[in-house]
Amino acid sequence: MFKGAHTALITPFKGGQIDEESFRSFIDFQISEGIHGLVPVGTTGESPTLSHEEHKLAVELCVQQADKRVPIIAGTGSNNTEEAIDLTRHAESAGADAALVVTPYYNKPTQKGLYSHFEAISKSTKLPIIIYNIPGRSIVDMSTETMKSLFKIENIVGVKDATSNIPRVYESKTVIGENFNQLTGDDATTLAFMTYGGHGSISVTSNIAPKLCSQFMQLCLSKDFAEAAKINDKLMPLHHALFVESSPGPVKYAASKLGLCGEEIRLPLTLISDETKVLVDKALKHASLISVSYTHLRAHETLRYLVCRLLLE
Repeated sequence: MFKGAHTALITPFKGGQIDEESFRSFIDFQISEGIHGLVPVGTTGESPTLSHEEHKLAVELCVQQADKRVPIIAGTGSNNTEEAIDLTRHAESAGADAALVVTPYYNKPTQKGLYSHFEAISKSTKLPIIIYNIPGRSIVDMSTETMKSLFKIENIVGVKDATSNIPRVYESKTVIGENFNQLTGDDATTLAFMTYGGHGSISVTSNIAPKLCSQFMQLCLSKDFAEAAKINDKLMPLHHALFVESSPGPVKYAASKLGLCGEEIRLPLTLISDETKVLVDKALKHASLISVSYTHLRAHETLRYLVCRLLLE
């Protein structure tokens, strides 16, 4: 069972290509900050606009750089079943510990179609498979009953739930059982998710706040929800700001602000607006990840701020 905070990794780009050096250093940063696991090439990793070769390269780089220090749950989903099988087989051969498989998007399969899709993928691999249920992007919502049926297949082990439907955590625990691995994909509702019996998260926010997110999750797993709530209060503005525009635009900007990698992003997504940058800067400051953001201050305001800092020191 996968527990704790797992980062839905961004994929750094440089000049239109995967920035391998930044990606490797970013993985080291995550692990050094105490993150519990890594998830390359999910939606946050811009999987829809990666070529198959780039997708596979990102998984290989992640597995190599992590070097078994933390579990790797590779994103291998597609709305094409044969493509998902190919990506999952590759993740297994590359040394990933599990596969994260999104519900097929755009073609809107029935519950029977969802079952058959995941069944076919499960037969192609020995990897544990985590269902990624995100109706906001895929349009389809896998029912608890369909998950219960899939859980009877040996290597289908749990769900990344991005529905924001907190009562469903209890429902799944009751209907499917305690051993069904429940990870949330919604940072803003993680505290509630964990109080209802969740096992962990696959987080966007932990790209830039891995230490806080892992500490928060450790407190949740220890049932110390009062202390966890204090960290949650620090992170909540960030949870919001990182989704003001389509992800991963805001989180890539935040990563660049912290010097972790560039903010380059692929079309059809674009760099975020100045207004969103202000919100992200404020949230970074609230979480104590930067002391102050003066990127958007006028020149005289910046000078006044620096003078005040010198006087205070």
